[in-house]
Amino acid sequence: MLSDEAITRIADELVEAGRTRTPVERLTARFPEMTVEDSYRVQNLWRQRSEENGRRLAGRKIGLTSRAMQMATGITEPDYGIIFDDMILENGCEVVWDRYTHPRVEVELAFKLGQDISGPGATIFDVLDATEYVVPALEILDSRVQMEGRTIVDTISDNAAMGAMVVGGNPVRPQDVDLRWVAAILYKNQVVEETGVGAGVLNHPAAGVYWLANKIAAHGDGLKAGEIILAGSFTRPMWVYQGDTVLADYGPMGTVTCRFV
Repeated sequence: MLSDEAITRIADELVEAGRTRTPVERLTARFPEMTVEDSYRVQNLWRQRSEENGRRLAGRKIGLTSRAMQMATGITEPDYGIIFDDMILENGCEVVWDRYTHPRVEVELAFKLGQDISGPGATIFDVLDATEYVVPALEILDSRVQMEGRTIVDTISDNAAMGAMVVGGNPVRPQDVDLRWVAAILYKNQVVEETGVGAGVLNHPAAGVYWLANKIAAHGDGLKAGEIILAGSFTRPMWVYQGDTVLADYGPMGTVTCRFV
């Protein structure tokens, strides 16, 4: 494990990298002994620094839950990060492209919780019971750590590459739709770039949510009513550039879109 001094230095570097949009050198290149536990220590301290600067926790994101994402990244286990309220954008918004570093877009479902979920031992039934509604979303990935050669340790330290999310479409109660068969078509500038179905996320989008509840229980934490949980992408990440328009069509669940300016 890294020393507390090293964890503090890394967290402060990442805060500054987010401010300047200048990624830091890959952490595992500088600290090859760094572990997954170290990376969550960095993420937790980064969260504290952000909250000290006035940011407010709004939810969590789960990443690397689908084979599509695992194949795209070479990383084979899920991770999680923090969603602050200033990361949640409205459907149809304009997104300032150069606010992010290496922005990419993924197609996901977001779970808005109406009840707390606590682990260990949380199940898919706990998630479905606790969910007020599920809504389409786009995740905008950001990178405060250099991307080439990065591992799950780098990604977790970088808040699981969370940049922002766009929420749209039609909210539905989880019992009113088969979430495994929710499908989406992802367009960039009116061209179909990706397609996918919800079952691509651990065989059921809710599976990542109970995985997260059980994972953070080990740290005395839990998922709270009112939080929004991004359940993981069922498409590969799509690069976006200034001037691009992105639209995800979820069929009966509606569409979610944004434009990068």
